[in-house]
Amino acid sequence: MKLNMLKKRIGGVALGLSLLGGIAMTAPNSVAQAQYPQYQNRDWQREQQRRQRDWEREQRRRQQQSDRWDRRNDRYEDRYGYGGSFQLRQTALNAGYNEGIKEGRKDRSRNDRFDYRDEEDFRNANTDYSSRLGSRELYAQYFRQGFINGYTDGYRGY
Repeated sequence: MKLNMLKKRIGGVALGLSLLGGIAMTAPNSVAQAQYPQYQNRDWQREQQRRQRDWEREQRRRQQQSDRWDRRNDRYEDRYGYGGSFQLRQTALNAGYNEGIKEGRKDRSRNDRFDYRDEEDFRNANTDYSSRLGSRELYAQYFRQGFINGYTDGYRGY
């Protein structure tokens, strides 16, 4: 009888240990599952911070790109980089483009080669110039840039 009791106790202890072992094996999974939302939340916060930094960087880049006012010379710095007043720039670019498109179309119709440098208007670069606009050299730079653009479009048939 004592032997039967001993077997029951050993069996009970073995059963108890196996239950504890099973619980211990499943416990890390339940802990990880319980902590997963915290990790997920932390990753979400990092992602939001990264997006915020990217957005702010893009806003600074756009502001720098749009803010091209040269405070030293109190003038607008355009994409050509020459400076000068708005009226000088627009007059020269428009006059140059108009003359360039005429010459480009003329060369195309005659089957001449593409070369804007041999045109008299390009060399002189003074069409529609007035001294009230400002510097003649600055006007000539804008005029020539407009002329090149117009000549290219005229020669291509636009």
